[in-house]
Amino acid sequence: MAYEVKSKKSGQTYYLHARESNNGKTKVHFFAREVKEGALDALPDAYEVSENEKTGLPLLKKKSA
Repeated sequence: MAYEVKSKKSGQTYYLHARESNNGKTKVHFFAREVKEGALDALPDAYEVSENEKTGLPLLKKKSA
């Protein structure tokens, strides 16, 4: 089951995904409204979810120390 977050502003459900960047050296994390290839079951270690106050879109941020 993909990790999901519900927007407080819009009520829309978003699912966490990851993929390799074009150069193949870094991993890109993003949220999508549908479960697609690359969906993750859990948050990566040392990350937390926040929400853009204007748009209601979820954001993945590193936890502050």
